[in-house]
Amino acid sequence: MSQLAQVDLIIKNAKELLTLSPSIKDESGLGIIPGGAIAIKEGKILWVGKTADLPKQFAIDSHGQEIDATGKVVMPGLIDAHTHLVFGGSRENEFEQRIQGFSYLEIAGKGGGILSTVEATRRASFEELRSLGRRRLDRLLSKGVTTIEAKSGYGLSLEAELKILQVMRALQEEHPVDIAPTFLGAHTFPKEFKDERRRYIDLLIKEMIPKVAEERLAEFCDVFCEEKAFNLEESREILEAGKRYGLKPKIHADQLSPGGGAELAAEVGAYSADHLEYVSQRGIERMAEKEVTAVLLPGASFFLSMKKYPPAREMIEKGVAVALSTDLNPGSSMTESLPLMMTMGCLFFKLTPKEAIQAVTVHAARSMGREKEIGSLDVRMKADVVLLDIPNYRYLPYHFGIDHVELVVKKGRVVYRNKYSHQ
Repeated sequence: MSQLAQVDLIIKNAKELLTLSPSIKDESGLGIIPGGAIAIKEGKILWVGKTADLPKQFAIDSHGQEIDATGKVVMPGLIDAHTHLVFGGSRENEFEQRIQGFSYLEIAGKGGGILSTVEATRRASFEELRSLGRRRLDRLLSKGVTTIEAKSGYGLSLEAELKILQVMRALQEEHPVDIAPTFLGAHTFPKEFKDERRRYIDLLIKEMIPKVAEERLAEFCDVFCEEKAFNLEESREILEAGKRYGLKPKIHADQLSPGGGAELAAEVGAYSADHLEYVSQRGIERMAEKEVTAVLLPGASFFLSMKKYPPAREMIEKGVAVALSTDLNPGSSMTESLPLMMTMGCLFFKLTPKEAIQAVTVHAARSMGREKEIGSLDVRMKADVVLLDIPNYRYLPYHFGIDHVELVVKKGRVVYRNKYSHQ
């Protein structure tokens, strides 16, 4: 590299540069470069290393910039691998009812639960949903999130499900956060099909999935596999139908009861099985064997005051990659704070800070099949980077409930600055 190389952005002097790259061996397991720097060109990472080794030939482009990260931590943009981004209304009344001792089923019996959000979402206009989704994406971005997976599932009719997915497409065009869209028409049975399960499953398989695939509105197909939602056979049929139309399988598995969801995830080649509070030993082994990522949702455990947690340590020990996510939704986890989920993952699920960081970067990327593009800071990867005003990586889950993000870079561009920071 003898002649001048124009670059768009250099971040240098990071106290810890967390690359999450397997090619950098260090004691932490996070690929940390002390005094690290990265150079970015045209949205991709061009060079990673120690600031002292920055090639002299690098010259900042006339529109580019150099950022000094002295005393700070630089790491890959966070990835939220399970959200329900687009919905209408809210359910703070149910939050109060739960505190007063009403069960989930009692609340649903009084007209609450998923179906109350379905009603609100069906009523909401495209523009209302777009505006709500944009505000949620802004909050996610402020927490350092640069990519999310987002599920439909609050429409439960062809028209309303398409509306939700079309809102996601519009948001993707206007917002820096990348969205991996998932079709979750199999979230529950809409009230108009309460006594006609077969008819709704046929609608999903024969009309909704083909239309979603035809309009290229989703990358994944998900199903809520649970006694009170879709049983094992129904879930298999829906996921296999999705696969025939090119939609990659994901599954809400073993959340409220042991139902064989993890085993089904392995059988159909799912990218992830999510929740997993009641996962079986066999389910863990099959997930490890078939490389199904476990997406764990501590916000839902916390918000629903669940007494049972997924056996995260056991999964990790058996070789299952574990991701953490917000599960952003109005009923069971109303939050956009992925860093808070990291704290909960450490405290509730006994993840170490290192594992919590892997859970929102490399493993979250893997749960969406994007580990070759995002989730680590390597040459030719997407330049999605977050700069944190913290002294070391362990501090991120330790000092909880406040914003440590100083700035966020998405595809090589600074897209968010914390107005309270001194950068």
